[in-house]
Amino acid sequence: MLMAGNFCRLANFPWPQPAANHRGARRGSCSPWRFPSDGRPSEPWAFRCLRIARPSAISQGRSVSCRASEITADPGQDRLMKVPIANIRNFCIIAHIDHGKSTLADKLLQLTGTIQKREMKEQFLDNMDLERERGITIKLQAARMRYVLESEPYCLNLIDTPGHVDFSYEVSRSLAACEGALLVVDASQGVEAQTLANVYLALENNLEIIPVLNKIDLPGAEPDRVSRDIEEIIGLDCSDAIHCSAKEGIGITDILNAIITRIPPPKDTAGSPLRALIFDSYYDPYKGVIVYFRIVDGTIKKGDRIYFMASGKDYVADEIGVLSPNQLPVNELYSGEVGYISASIRSVADARVGDTITHFRRRAESSLPGYEEARSMVFCGLFPVDADQFPELRDALEKLQLNDAALKFEPESSSAMGFGFRCGFLGLLHMEIVQERLEREYNLTLITTAPSVVYRVNCINGDTMVGDFFDQLKSRSKGYASMEYTFVGYRESELVKLDIHINGEPVEPLATIVHKDKAYAVGRALTQKLKELIPRQMFKLPIQACIGSKVIASESLSAIRKDVLSKCYGGDITRKKKLLKKQAEGKKRMKAIGKVEVPQEAFMAVLRLEKEVI
Repeated sequence: MLMAGNFCRLANFPWPQPAANHRGARRGSCSPWRFPSDGRPSEPWAFRCLRIARPSAISQGRSVSCRASEITADPGQDRLMKVPIANIRNFCIIAHIDHGKSTLADKLLQLTGTIQKREMKEQFLDNMDLERERGITIKLQAARMRYVLESEPYCLNLIDTPGHVDFSYEVSRSLAACEGALLVVDASQGVEAQTLANVYLALENNLEIIPVLNKIDLPGAEPDRVSRDIEEIIGLDCSDAIHCSAKEGIGITDILNAIITRIPPPKDTAGSPLRALIFDSYYDPYKGVIVYFRIVDGTIKKGDRIYFMASGKDYVADEIGVLSPNQLPVNELYSGEVGYISASIRSVADARVGDTITHFRRRAESSLPGYEEARSMVFCGLFPVDADQFPELRDALEKLQLNDAALKFEPESSSAMGFGFRCGFLGLLHMEIVQERLEREYNLTLITTAPSVVYRVNCINGDTMVGDFFDQLKSRSKGYASMEYTFVGYRESELVKLDIHINGEPVEPLATIVHKDKAYAVGRALTQKLKELIPRQMFKLPIQACIGSKVIASESLSAIRKDVLSKCYGGDITRKKKLLKKQAEGKKRMKAIGKVEVPQEAFMAVLRLEKEVI
């Protein structure tokens, strides 16, 4: 097809119609084309043509000429080449916050040629706006890399994980899809809370752990001391720990070599019935649910009819592919590989994280173990400002739960807020991230009530409870302590319901349950904080904390007063008194019928205040 010599001629070929926005429409340069598979290699093959003399001839199927040196292979093609299962390595990066996971992932992508230099940017795998704004990793991300060691090509499947404790469920799901892990430790900070937590998770999954001491270029780096700490605290052998600086690119080649030599390949079970574990998913408005999976047994091809063992639904695999890190379609995936599948799944309940995918006709006898269900630590209510947005909020939560399996929710109603959802999160940061994602990605305006836990009411005294034990535990232990709980029953306690009244009206979302001994301190702090946050009105605004009908704390927000005497320049004093009396009467009427809107910032500030006081 391609003739030797200084020029090559591409003739009599059924060229596809170029896209309307392709660059060749003006300058003769076209974006990559895909050859049809009939009589050609089964894998997609792409090339780029530059400075074609007559680009319009392409769309008309005529012959065109260009220099042979100007045709180059698609850099993504190498990553689509099939390699033996013995040359596949599945690994993830785990570390404490700010120990350099994302920077190391960037360097691995760059050194292996997965990302071209012109496309490279910091935190490449952190593709959410929230991740870049806050400088943290929120979602796990997968990427397929190709690396050659001693003339042997290897396929490296990387999964980058978050470091914050509120997203630990993302880490646990990533580990289940891997055979090894890079444990990144800051050479200046040493072993910290999430370092320990992630190591224990990796050991539970029987992963090969490679210690990596990062940031050795810092003046305060102490790699020898940190190595001893890892051996003494964690119990890992650090005699062969890798010293590196992800920022400066030091030791990156050693890390790649260690991944190949020390992490075992997946088991070869290509002849067994298909079993693939879903470790992540998201909702695409055009394609439906996109599922990320790891094949444990068997193979899967494009066009296969697949069966979800937990939901009992079957679909046709319209598209399968790998993440490199963008989605690249392929015709077939084998045991040990990580990829994605698009099957026009419209119901978000049909493809849940932890489910097992198998073939519809040749089904596996048993499903994979899946994941332990996440246990919520913080609860709050989410209500739409506009009651008509309740169905949109429900759909948004269902779609977001696909991408965030740790999110739990159930419907609830409030006399003050209307219909909404009671949601469970892994922490306060997790709660803030979910709220921001709902508002940004789904264009919702929400009201968040103060976090609470599930409680039981005895009609004798009418008592409930709220607490922040989990946050206090993490704060006071500097993250090292953790908590697991099992519900065993209810116990009596001296608790009271603290209501907040604004302008004489109870504000239900601000009501909380506190211990009787702390009721006054909490009530005083809440009223003072609300006085700072609620904007002043045209009338005097009382803010009260009450237990039943008894007011235990009160603050007043002074009214905005118009200077009605500005027009009076002398004259009889009775004229001024008349104006002032008329103004006072107007404010009384306004107070009787006036409505006060409590800003969302007040709700969020109150819940943070409760942590400090309780």
